[in-house]
Amino acid sequence: PRVCVVGSGPAGFYTAQHILKHHGGARVDIYEKLPVPFGLVRFGVAPDHPEVKNVINAFTQTARSERCAYYGNVTVGSDVTVAELRQAYHAVVLSYGAEDNRVLGIPGENLSGVYSARAFVGWYNGLPENRDLKPDLSCETALILGHGNVALDIARILLSPLHLLRKTDITDSSLAALACSKVKRVWLVGRRGPLQVAFTIKELREMINLPGARPVLNPADFTGLENAIKDAPRPRKRLTELLIKTALEKPGEKMMEAQAAAAQAAAPREWGLKFQRSPQEVLPTADGRRARGIRMALTRLEGLGDSAKAVPTGDTEELECGLVLSSIGYRSLPLDPAVPFDTQRGIIPNSSGRVEGVPGLYCSGWVKRGPTGVIITTMNDSFDTAQSVLEDLQLGVLDVSTSREGFGAVESILHSRGVRPVSFSDWEKIDAAEVARGKAAGKPREKIVDPQEMLRLIGH
Repeated sequence: PRVCVVGSGPAGFYTAQHILKHHGGARVDIYEKLPVPFGLVRFGVAPDHPEVKNVINAFTQTARSERCAYYGNVTVGSDVTVAELRQAYHAVVLSYGAEDNRVLGIPGENLSGVYSARAFVGWYNGLPENRDLKPDLSCETALILGHGNVALDIARILLSPLHLLRKTDITDSSLAALACSKVKRVWLVGRRGPLQVAFTIKELREMINLPGARPVLNPADFTGLENAIKDAPRPRKRLTELLIKTALEKPGEKMMEAQAAAAQAAAPREWGLKFQRSPQEVLPTADGRRARGIRMALTRLEGLGDSAKAVPTGDTEELECGLVLSSIGYRSLPLDPAVPFDTQRGIIPNSSGRVEGVPGLYCSGWVKRGPTGVIITTMNDSFDTAQSVLEDLQLGVLDVSTSREGFGAVESILHSRGVRPVSFSDWEKIDAAEVARGKAAGKPREKIVDPQEMLRLIGH
């Protein structure tokens, strides 16, 4: 059987890995629109979380398998259509993720100084489409809308001491911009309360312990929460306990703590969480061009736990800030008119990864289930889709008796359209160049952010 996977992020690679491991004869081709592989592992994971990027080693093993091939620099939907892929392969798996962000839908959202988290993360991680973002970091107060791990990542990058960032694979130009940054206060704002935050304890602890930055939590937000979490699941309980402890701790009760408190008080930077506030409008400067603040509706919660809804109370509040980052989630886009797409939910309608009404077409990852979860979530989800493909091969739902040409057929289509794919060994040349440039600067790598430069490097 010849299988093709569209997208080379974790979903694509885990799907390929599972099929190759459990079917001794299957061949899998992975298509990627960028020259470089690994999707959000390369472009989403924070530069100061190198351990999370270790999955790249496993993906590299998969790509080097003799039954797997990687074709970068190929945009499915334009360079080659899904219908053409379905002609060339027995099964096609769409694993292209979520390449857009949810919009706030409020006045002032397009003012200068307002950015999506997606674009900001892409900027400091070297995503080619965001390399020219040039965010304005000349204000003292930044406001991040959202209480997820991405929001904490951004706050941490904005407030981290430079000597820590210099040792990471953060891009050269964003490091230079952060070196001149005037931001020293970051507010993370959410529509709901402390019991609904979406970040995890590891990220919160890292933020609380960030050198040179102190947490500013309002004790009133956390009083009486101990009772509310008595029966909560353990991860939620531990997370809330850490928030309560941080908010209610009286500094200086012991001698050691007194010294710590003095160090904290002298911390030049600070961050805090604000709850039950929903953005209404980004307020413009007098010339109407830039963001100077944000007006928020105060909310009250209806319902309990994760299903609680934020309802406006009618009261509002204004907060001054020159930088607004909206971290309210990513969004998948339809790839090709031939593929069904649920625009409401932003996913391809499917059952266990089998695309509804299109036999032989599958999906995995965020385009299958929505943009939630960490790499391990995507791994399990991709194995689930791969299992559906394997079952359909076993049950004869996929007719393997007709031979399919696979890349042979696609290659001539690409050639006729003037598209030159990038192989995995081409990527390894780019990789080696990045690592060499990084070594010269004392970093694990210096990412190349211009696709044209990548292609020149491999002689395309």
